[in-house]
Amino acid sequence: MKTITITILLIILAITSALSQDLSGVWHGNAKTPDDKDILFVFLFESNQDGYRSTMAIPTFDVSEIKPKSTSFENGKLNIDGSNLGMKYEGILNETTKEIEGSYYEGGAVLSLVLKKGNPKMKVHKRPQLPIKPYPYYEEEVVVENTTANIVLAGTFTRPEGNEKYPVVILISGSGRHDRDGSIPTHKPFLVLSDYLTRKGIAVLRFDDRGVGESTGNLSNSTTADLAQDVLSAVVYLKSRKDIDSKKIGLIGHSEGGIIAPLAANQTSDISFIVSLAGTGIPGSEISIMQSKNLRTFPVQDEIAFEQNLRKSIKIVSSNKEISQKREELLAHTNIYLTPILKSIGATDENISRFIKNEIDRLLTPWNIYFLNYNPADEFEKLSIPVLSLNGSKDIQVDPTINQNAIRNALIKGNNKNYKIVELENLSHSFQECVACDINEYKDIEQTISPIALKEISNWILETVQMN
Repeated sequence: MKTITITILLIILAITSALSQDLSGVWHGNAKTPDDKDILFVFLFESNQDGYRSTMAIPTFDVSEIKPKSTSFENGKLNIDGSNLGMKYEGILNETTKEIEGSYYEGGAVLSLVLKKGNPKMKVHKRPQLPIKPYPYYEEEVVVENTTANIVLAGTFTRPEGNEKYPVVILISGSGRHDRDGSIPTHKPFLVLSDYLTRKGIAVLRFDDRGVGESTGNLSNSTTADLAQDVLSAVVYLKSRKDIDSKKIGLIGHSEGGIIAPLAANQTSDISFIVSLAGTGIPGSEISIMQSKNLRTFPVQDEIAFEQNLRKSIKIVSSNKEISQKREELLAHTNIYLTPILKSIGATDENISRFIKNEIDRLLTPWNIYFLNYNPADEFEKLSIPVLSLNGSKDIQVDPTINQNAIRNALIKGNNKNYKIVELENLSHSFQECVACDINEYKDIEQTISPIALKEISNWILETVQMN
């Protein structure tokens, strides 16, 4: 009897332990950044033959359907391998609180992140510009094949109702992971832009970036040049359609998309115009310097020395040396100049070491190496097609004066006779009417895209296609 009782007890304990170790369902948590901002993470864990698969969303940045490479949960330890995305999460289940206590790693950032089971409470934001179905135009889910890269890009094609051949634009997102709606914190600017243009008589193709949403491929290993090939694949697809005017295909690129556009256009005769939104006109190395100084979240004692050290890092990264040698030189250099800065803000030796390693990994990605060596002015100079360049006067990520001057000078040097360059007053990098105009304010602004910018884009395109 005693033996049976013990056996039953062991079975009950085993069942209880198994239940307590079940990860399935929705978990969420808030991580705090060094500048005291909250980032909400949500994970959906589903069991499968290999253990678990996870899908991640970051509502703070309006990013969803992120699928890490693998997920394991053994003996109370959770490991999410997002090496395909440039991130990972490591945590341990606290049996008392039933919470997973761990850290989220991405790029050079390490954030403490505690996950609780269940759905988070979400703040509802008013977004009056978001279109509501049914739309007064034709919409189709499409797939674009990039046979060279052996990937498929999932997207949405819209056009006015009717049997005409319509002018069409391809929307090109900026750096980072973006779905076809160009989602940023609580906004969907590409959906708003697509809706606006389609209602004005312009067809639109927008697609999920590589490895995002329903598109295949790996964005982490891709360069600006690779992404230009995705755009060219989209051009080939559009030419196969009977409802678009193949002589009126244009590109609209935001931020990095604004420098992908001329790079793609110069590789084909099928592009008839481009629109650069908050695009750059100076070398990526200079953009990197400006953003590192303007967007950093920590103080430095000597600004001149800080910039000199940044330039030395960039020189190492952009050189033709082997990756192993670059890594060795970067480690030595970064340890010397960055460690004292991190120590001054209270970082531990362990966190400093991890931060520097992650930062070097980020610096040595194919995308970053290409970007630092890329000068979009070279591509703008080659363009003979019409160009519209728009920048917001309150853009703190891409200086409007410096970059528009560079684009203008390149177009003049290339003898382009049909261009328009406009700095729109009081608009941010995302073309919102703003106050602080920094990244943290984006989600709090009700407006997604200023009507002034929308009108400028559509009017110019309609005038341009009518001239062709």
